[in-house]
Amino acid sequence: MASFLKFLKSEKGMTGLETAIILIAFVTIAAVFGYAILSAGLFSAQRSKESLYQALKEAKSNLEISGSVVAKSDDTVSYVKNIYFTLKNAIAGNPIDLTPCDGTENATNKCVISLVTKSDYINNVKWIKTPIGNDNGNNLLEPGEQFEISIDLTDLGSGKMLSENLTCNDPFSLQVKPSLGSYTTVQRILPPALERFMDLH
Repeated sequence: MASFLKFLKSEKGMTGLETAIILIAFVTIAAVFGYAILSAGLFSAQRSKESLYQALKEAKSNLEISGSVVAKSDDTVSYVKNIYFTLKNAIAGNPIDLTPCDGTENATNKCVISLVTKSDYINNVKWIKTPIGNDNGNNLLEPGEQFEISIDLTDLGSGKMLSENLTCNDPFSLQVKPSLGSYTTVQRILPPALERFMDLH
């Protein structure tokens, strides 16, 4: 009777094969999760590197004002007629397209200049460029080159004009916005008495 009861009692144990299968399953799942986490980390690192390179590319395309901003009055010295300033690359970086704006609807310029006065905001005004010193003859502002930008306030482009002329003590700002890189802002205040040419520091 005791032998029969011992036979009925379950003493089944886990074999080595079952243990190996469970261990292999755990290792496989851990490997899959590890690969997923590693892939996500590598993807994030790649995106961070791309963002860094893009930021460096834009930083290398920034413009910088070289020298002073000069204002020229009209013949009667009663209001400002022209504004001149010189641009160069902020650092030895990428060439910047400075194709002039002819003021028409079909203008092909990629660099936009906006004018802000106390009473007006005019976007994409007409402007011309004049190379100063070293120049290879194209419209790209490259390291070592400088372009003088000239804006005629009496001819800002088709259908664009100031509602009030700039005169004594008037503030104004120019935003130079290239197609790549951050924009450059020029802010100046005219002197209490106008002269034919004014060096606006």
